[in-house]
Amino acid sequence: MIRRRVTVLGSTGSVGCSTLDLMDQAQTAGSGDFQVEALTGGANIARLAEQARRWRPRVAVTADPARLDELRQALIGTGVEAAAGEAAIVEAATRPADWIMAAIVGAAGLKSAWAAAGTGATLALANKESLVCCGPALIERVRRGGGRLIPVDSEHSAMFQVFPTEAPERVSRLVLTASGGPFRQTPLEQMRGVTPERAVAHPNWSMGAKISVDSATMANKGLETIEAAYLFDMPAPRIDVVVHPESIIHSMVEYVDGSTLAQMGPPDMKTPIACALAWPDRLAWPAPRLDLAALGRLTFEAPDMVRFPALRLAREALIAGGAAPAVFNAANEVAALAFLDRRLAFLNIAAVIADTLDVATASGMACDLGDACDAALAVDAQARRIAQGVVDRFAKAA
Repeated sequence: MIRRRVTVLGSTGSVGCSTLDLMDQAQTAGSGDFQVEALTGGANIARLAEQARRWRPRVAVTADPARLDELRQALIGTGVEAAAGEAAIVEAATRPADWIMAAIVGAAGLKSAWAAAGTGATLALANKESLVCCGPALIERVRRGGGRLIPVDSEHSAMFQVFPTEAPERVSRLVLTASGGPFRQTPLEQMRGVTPERAVAHPNWSMGAKISVDSATMANKGLETIEAAYLFDMPAPRIDVVVHPESIIHSMVEYVDGSTLAQMGPPDMKTPIACALAWPDRLAWPAPRLDLAALGRLTFEAPDMVRFPALRLAREALIAGGAAPAVFNAANEVAALAFLDRRLAFLNIAAVIADTLDVATASGMACDLGDACDAALAVDAQARRIAQGVVDRFAKAA
């Protein structure tokens, strides 16, 4: 029986909903017993209220202060406290819990993840931007606080499960797998007219819109390369990406003796969430089972850096270090959202990232000394302003 007191930051998003659904399935199966301390969500008040009525947390928080009265009305009679705004989300992240899921998408999740990292709880990290923007400092903050950081991205969860943390010198290489997204075989010329609807139609995974766009551009694999470097203290030349369309092998760790260990499973985010929720134990739940005979074959190919330049740009940002990874993340987020708003062409997402990195480098943008979270947020804000200007320039030229 796995028992946890849980907080879910970003409970109304894809990963947050999967987390609560998994907990519900485990409790029904008799393998888990969970109490919820806090839930935080965005503008989906109906979903947040429904979750709060089911789990009866001490507090439910919406990111939008203008929706506080609506949330309070929805929670009448439940005994659940309602709160709103960024400060309330950060406060929720510091409440007593054994296990905290950080699943707020984008740089908006950085402050709450940073706050949670200092509590001594196990931090299940699905907010990749936190690692990209200030990974080494975040990892050190978790360590100093006496907690543990467990990655929830399927790729990093796969590595985490087979990486020898007690003897990292045994590892020669990390291999991230990528599905290739919906345009893996689409000729470059045909990608010019890609619509948001086509970009978010991922062939294997069910994800939020922004993350789906990142998969379509392969910017997600660039971000994951940076994450892997920080999580496992691995230099860029020893991290590779291979396209694996079936999304069955989620990543691999190659050892110095030539052995390669891989973690496998059907593409379902609940599996890495279950790993993080129970670690170092295992949580029994009605998980989808792997049928290799039915699959028949697993295929692999090298990523196409010409059609997916965001992957190359992320690796260059990792090698450059300093503020560059945070700039890459901010520019990608601005560009992806502009594409979803139909203000930017699909192929110009990577162009916005490249131009923003060039401007930031030329201006000498750096992460100032002091609080790492504040420094990362300052870089993020500057990079977003630059990226927005680049988006506007592309929009005028269209």
